[in-house]
Amino acid sequence: MNKVVKPAPAPGASRRRGPCPLKGVTPIQEDSPDHDPAGKFDDEDYPAYSMGHAAEILGVTQAFLRSLDAAKLLTPGRSEGGHRRYSRYQLRLAARARELIDQGTALDSACRIIILEDQVAEARRINTELQPTHRRKSDQPGPAAG
Repeated sequence: MNKVVKPAPAPGASRRRGPCPLKGVTPIQEDSPDHDPAGKFDDEDYPAYSMGHAAEILGVTQAFLRSLDAAKLLTPGRSEGGHRRYSRYQLRLAARARELIDQGTALDSACRIIILEDQVAEARRINTELQPTHRRKSDQPGPAAG
């Protein structure tokens, strides 16, 4: 007799089958900014990572992330329960801070360097964005001299 063996569910997967009992859960309204959850995947400012997950990704302690918050380099979002939530952008800043600190830079100095680097990057982005507009205006003939 052949015995059929069903594969075990993946770790963390629900073993329950059938409809999900979400009684009392309000559906996301169509005009809500949260209506398109796929848009959050592309939003580097969406606070998607818990403090524990952010620390794990970066290979740092949660205390290190709290120190960046205290130094005002990062201002993480907060969950409804008050827990810190980090965006991908904030994780990049925290990784840069860790890199500078590992090289011997003081926390306050590292934060100032990162803020200045961020400001320069933004200025360059704006400059690049405005260059085509400036070129079009400078290509137009000026008033005739007479």
